[in-house]
Amino acid sequence: MAIKASLGKLTLAKSLGELIPPVLTDSGIELVAIEIGDVARVAALPFHHRDPFDRLLAAQALERGFAVVSVDEAFDSYGVQRVW
Repeated sequence: MAIKASLGKLTLAKSLGELIPPVLTDSGIELVAIEIGDVARVAALPFHHRDPFDRLLAAQALERGFAVVSVDEAFDSYGVQRVW
C-alpha cells in the first residue's frame, strides 16, 4: 500500500500510520517481524518468483508454517500453502 500510494496509484483518506493500526487491532492481525531465518531462507529459495517482497513472504511462510493469501500461483512452486 505504501508503494502504491507513493507512486500515485492509490489514494488514501489518511496516512498509513493512521489507517493501519486500528484495522490490525480490529481484525486481530499481528505483524510478523523479519528475522534472520527468513533472510537465510530467501537466500536459499530458487527464483520461481522475481518479486523480492513475495519471495520474503514465501520464506516467512515456510519458516513459520504459515499460509499465504494470494492468487499468485508462483507461491505453489515453493511448497507454500496458498489460500485463494
